[in-house]
Amino acid sequence: MCVPTDLATGYPQISSRSYEHPADRAATAALHAIPLFDTLVKRFGRLGVESRYRQVLLGDSVRLGPDQLPLVWSSHVAAASRLDIEPTPLFVTQHPSVNALTFGMRSPVILVSSSLVAQHDEAEVQAVLAHELGHVVSDHVTYSTALVLLARLLSGAVSDIPLAGLPLRGLYLALLEWSRAAELTCDRAAALVVGDPMVVCRVLMRIAGGALEGLDVNAFIRQATEYVEEEDLFARRSRLALELGRSHPAAVRRVRELVRWVESGDYDRIRSGSYVRRGQEPPPSAEFDAAVRHYRERFSAMVDRTIGGVNKLSNQIASWLRRANTEEGEADDAERAREGPPTDGAERADAPPEPEQED
Repeated sequence: MCVPTDLATGYPQISSRSYEHPADRAATAALHAIPLFDTLVKRFGRLGVESRYRQVLLGDSVRLGPDQLPLVWSSHVAAASRLDIEPTPLFVTQHPSVNALTFGMRSPVILVSSSLVAQHDEAEVQAVLAHELGHVVSDHVTYSTALVLLARLLSGAVSDIPLAGLPLRGLYLALLEWSRAAELTCDRAAALVVGDPMVVCRVLMRIAGGALEGLDVNAFIRQATEYVEEEDLFARRSRLALELGRSHPAAVRRVRELVRWVESGDYDRIRSGSYVRRGQEPPPSAEFDAAVRHYRERFSAMVDRTIGGVNKLSNQIASWLRRANTEEGEADDAERAREGPPTDGAERADAPPEPEQED
C-alpha cells in the first residue's frame, strides 16, 4: 500500500527518471550521440570561460544563508531536502526581470533575481528554487553551463578565447533544443516540491504577464490549451521558427505540458510514494529509442542548416580539439623552457626519484 508523501520528509532517494519529461531524456541521449560533443563540452571547463563568467555572476550578487534573507534560504533548504539532495549555494542579484539560473559544471550555484523575491509570494519563490534544484538532480548543469558560455562567446563578451574553427552556432542551436526539453522536467520537479501544480502554473503566468493583481490562473490554463491545440498549420510553423532561438519553451506550452502530466496520474502516483529510486532506474524502452531517433534527426537537421552536416560538425570539433591539445603542449614546453634546466641537486618535477641504495 502506498503512503501519501509528507512534504516535510519529501521523496527519499527519488530519481529524476520518476518525473523526467520524455523529450528531456530523449534529447539528452541524442546529444550524447553526436560524436565528440561531450568531449568538447567538458573542454569548455578548461578554457577559463566558466571561471570568468562565474566571477561576473557572483561578483555583483549576495550569497544567501541563515543571516541573509533567512526565509528564502530556509525555503531553499526545505526544497532541497524534499528532493533528497544537499542545498546548492544560492545567490540573489539585482535585476528587473524575474529570472533564475543554475550555473557551474563542477560546483553548481543558483542565482535568482531580486525581482523574483520582491514580487512573488513564498510558495512561488520556492517553486522557482525547486525548478532550479531539478536541474541539479537531473544533472543538467553541464549542458546548461555550456549553453550559457556559448551564448557569451557568440555575443563577443569573451573575445580572447582561441575558438577559431569551432562551429559555435550549430552547437548553440543543438543545446537550445535540448534546453527547451529539460525545462519541462524541472517544472514537474517544482510541482512535486511545493505540492501544488497550480503554484507552478501561477508562476509561469506571472512570468509571462507580470506580477499583476487580477490575473487568473484558470483562464491562463484555458489559454494554454487553446494555444497548444491550435489547428492552423501556419501558426504552428511560425511558433517553431520563433522557438529555435529560445532556451525556454513558451510559458503557455509549459503550463499545458505540466497540466497534461498531472492529468495522466503520474503526479499523484509520485505524491503517494510510488516512484523510482536512485540506482533502480529501468532500462530504455523501444518507445524511448524512437524518441531518441526523433531528436537526433532534429539536431541533424539544425546542424545541416548551420554547418553542413553532422559529419562536418564532428570533423570540425576533432580538428579544434587536436589544435587545442597541440597549443596546450606547446605552452607547457614554453613554460618549462622559461624555467630553465634544474639546478644542481634539484630534481625535475616529472622525473621519477632515484632508487635508494640497499644496505
